[in-house]
Amino acid sequence: MSETSTGETPAPVRPSNWNLPNALTTLRIVLVPFYGWALLYDGGDSVTWRTVAWAIFFVAMVTDKVDGDIARARNLVTDFGKIADPIADKAITGMAFIGLSIIMDTWWMWAITVVVLVREWAVTILRLSVLKAVVIAAAQSGKWKTAAQALALGLLSLPLLEVDGWLDVPGEVTYVVAIALLLAAFVLTLWSGYEFFRDVWKQRASLRSSASSS
Repeated sequence: MSETSTGETPAPVRPSNWNLPNALTTLRIVLVPFYGWALLYDGGDSVTWRTVAWAIFFVAMVTDKVDGDIARARNLVTDFGKIADPIADKAITGMAFIGLSIIMDTWWMWAITVVVLVREWAVTILRLSVLKAVVIAAAQSGKWKTAAQALALGLLSLPLLEVDGWLDVPGEVTYVVAIALLLAAFVLTLWSGYEFFRDVWKQRASLRSSASSS
């Protein structure tokens, strides 16, 4: 990088918030109420609208991957994106958990939903607020959790138990697979949450130790 006539290195140009990754992130946020409406239409018994809900959820998950890849590849990471991206992710998955809990109406699904949402939003709020001086890299367990969660919620968005005819048995089998993925995601959510808070504690302790010794 060249220097100015005064010998100072010019500050890097910050990318504009008006870019494709942020547009995709905004799209995911906009899709949340449409996904919720399609999922819960007719009490969740509509085969057509449950399929539409799955399609919306699929688009949201694809754009989540695409916008991050584009932002990193083209150096389009912005403050807006850092804040809006995790909010968009938690909004669509939160709507899925709540909507599916309403449809399934079981104590264990509601319990999973409450625990997962408390964990997800606690981690998100910490990342966006008090942890500016602490960098916690995404753990492998967190990546597995995200993948298992997306697969489980996507499959459960489908009308697996509402179809008839030749789709009846495949629907039931897929439903069992989706529940297994959901339980795996739940376990990974607890474990990755433990790893996150453990690493936060270690880094904050290290920072306090460095500050006191300097």
